[in-house]
Amino acid sequence: MAHRELTGILLVGGSSSRFGSPKALARLAGETLAERAWRLLGEVCAERIAVGRSDGLPFATLEDPGTGPVAAIAAGLRNATHDVAVVVPVDMPLLTAESLRLLADACRDAAVAQAGPLPCAVARRVLPAFATGERRLRTVLDGLDTARVELETGLLVNVNTRGDLDTLAR
Repeated sequence: MAHRELTGILLVGGSSSRFGSPKALARLAGETLAERAWRLLGEVCAERIAVGRSDGLPFATLEDPGTGPVAAIAAGLRNATHDVAVVVPVDMPLLTAESLRLLADACRDAAVAQAGPLPCAVARRVLPAFATGERRLRTVLDGLDTARVELETGLLVNVNTRGDLDTLAR
């Protein structure tokens, strides 16, 4: 059941040069990474916003400014209608609804998992911190009142290469 006070922001990404093709369209267990993350956000959030390339996706996206996750999060926050947003990158397919709820519940200005900076939860009121031109997400989050949330390490697996995806599929 969706938590009525949350916006979900999905960072779809771009060309995924290290991966060799858009990660969002890579398949795991019968669905694309984008579909999987979009479904997860739907379990937790009343509102979902995707930022990035829309090629081949079954939902609309905001254009990615192309300068990294800080600008993409800013784009999502500008369009959010709820006070807190949970931010999920498309390449972390093992995240759970509970892990996102823990981040949202811990959010002061922001909340990150122990490995950070993504996934995270961000209060919409700190949008100005994301609109300064800073490109490093860790730097932005370090300047905020950011809670650290201990999540199960296995949930934080990041798919950077086809080999990473193949390992998860086994």
